[in-house]
Amino acid sequence: MNVQVEKLEKNMAKMTVTVPAEEFEKATVEAYNRQKNRISIPGFRKGHAPKAMIEKMYGAAIFYEEAVDIILDRTYPEACRESGLEIASRPEISVDKIEKGQDLVYTATVAVKPEVELGEYKGVEVVKADSEVTDEEVDAEIKREQEKNARVVSIEDPERTVKAEDIVNIDFDGFVDGKEFAGGKGEDYPLTIGSHSFIDNFEDQLIGHKVGEEVDVNVTFPEQYHAEELKGKPALFKVKIKSIKEKQYPALDDDFASEVSEFDTLAEYKESVKKQLKERKDKWAAQENENKVVAAVVANAKIDVPDAMVDTEAEQLAANFRRRIESQGMKFEQYLQFTGMTPESVKDNMKPQAETTIRTRLTLEAIVDKEKIEAPEERVQAEIERAAKQYGMEADAFREAIGDQIDALKRDLNVQEAIDFLVAEAKLVDAPKEEKPEKKKRAPRAKKAEAAASEEKKTEETAASEE
Repeated sequence: MNVQVEKLEKNMAKMTVTVPAEEFEKATVEAYNRQKNRISIPGFRKGHAPKAMIEKMYGAAIFYEEAVDIILDRTYPEACRESGLEIASRPEISVDKIEKGQDLVYTATVAVKPEVELGEYKGVEVVKADSEVTDEEVDAEIKREQEKNARVVSIEDPERTVKAEDIVNIDFDGFVDGKEFAGGKGEDYPLTIGSHSFIDNFEDQLIGHKVGEEVDVNVTFPEQYHAEELKGKPALFKVKIKSIKEKQYPALDDDFASEVSEFDTLAEYKESVKKQLKERKDKWAAQENENKVVAAVVANAKIDVPDAMVDTEAEQLAANFRRRIESQGMKFEQYLQFTGMTPESVKDNMKPQAETTIRTRLTLEAIVDKEKIEAPEERVQAEIERAAKQYGMEADAFREAIGDQIDALKRDLNVQEAIDFLVAEAKLVDAPKEEKPEKKKRAPRAKKAEAAASEEKKTEETAASEE
């Protein structure tokens, strides 16, 4: 195998890989052995037709596609190592030459890790996060606890209409251009008003209606909707309201406090909530300060990030997002239908985050190299013990199990050490206090002028009344 590298613009590179003809022939034989049981040739039992006979009938290219996949699996990783490139994206593969009895030539266009030009990173100044807890935040936390203890009750009053936060049970049937469309029909669907589960202002149009009423709901599908035939189209949903339920909240008093906490009074419970919020907010503020410092340092760095690198990272973020959605019990296709998104638009939405992630990682790695930062062995061992405990393993057994991945773990810890270094060097300043504008004092001369004008007005009014 021969590998040649051509550097392209914007941190891209092209590897041209030449695979000897005999290796390509071996791959076509393997492809034949994988496919022969699926190919029928007159006069031969399935799976017994010779390779040459199949190629004569269908053409030599019949095995090329799978043979190329076999070649790529075997040669691409080695080609990457031989190239000496720090590859940072999935390859864009192109087969340049493929012919029976000839060398196979393919190219792989890839993004390479860009260089980082660090700007100011020691002593950056950022406004530190406020960790004070307000009464409004305490009240909101207690409100959330109140909501958790709410009862859902059915509404029996036939005159009661739907309002915000109600849970309605509905049948619906959707029409576009006067015709029903796939996925637009449902029965006994529980819908929380204000959840924005449905497109446009669907839920709002149910407010004010009673059980048993049939409501015409007019909405417009978003332009980015996943179903091509529905994009931007106005739709009519015929909706029948079958039942209404509402949440009833417990009163905020001492009884409530004793039921949801270890305290006997609401005042004690509020004080406890405030203390817990303070602890959480302190941790949040520490993380927020860290994020601000890192963001400032990254903003000062210059990096030419290739689009292919962003695209690869966005694909990974989109895949992670899909797994999170499905772990919550919702099919990803259903999520796309409810939100009007497509797999492509989900990925596109991830691109800004992907680029930020890349820039941050590259900047911190550059600081690790420049400052020669290395996580102490105690921190490495502590992380191994933490991870081992998570998997129910002994630390030594876990360390042996991850093998070469220990290097990746150390690199991650080096980056965290760099973050700690940057925060320690940074200047965290208080946010400027908002000053209330002072009332301007009127000059004595102005006061006298106003008094004279007032007296003159009174004189005119008196004269007018006497007349």
